[in-house]
Amino acid sequence: MKKTFHKIASILMTFVVLLSTMSFTVNSHFCGDLLVDISYFVKAESCGMDMKQETKADGCSITKKNCCQDVASVIEGQDTLKITSFDKLSFEKQVFITSFYYNYSILFEGIHNKVVPFKNYTPPLVVKDIYVLDEVYLI
Repeated sequence: MKKTFHKIASILMTFVVLLSTMSFTVNSHFCGDLLVDISYFVKAESCGMDMKQETKADGCSITKKNCCQDVASVIEGQDTLKITSFDKLSFEKQVFITSFYYNYSILFEGIHNKVVPFKNYTPPLVVKDIYVLDEVYLI
């Protein structure tokens, strides 16, 4: 039980560290106010209504505003991990951690040698059937 708990806890902590340090980008494509596509690894697909850039002719041109919009949300992961070594702790903290670990580890130790107080004694001999004498019958 203790080994499986330690394995599950270590795997869970590994995933926590992995997910907290990982960063990724979420690309999304909006057409007006409507969400058309979301993509996590590649650029989001467009809806096909993107406006082409028009060339200016003789300094006078009318251009329409594009209704489509690409939004890239970057989710930053933690880039610095603080690794505390046991040597940099003060003496009081070292004593506290060692005593806490020692006392906590004792809680999960089982009794290996089970003490049987009547191991060296033989059971008494049954001379008469006590249930029949007392007329007590178990149903």
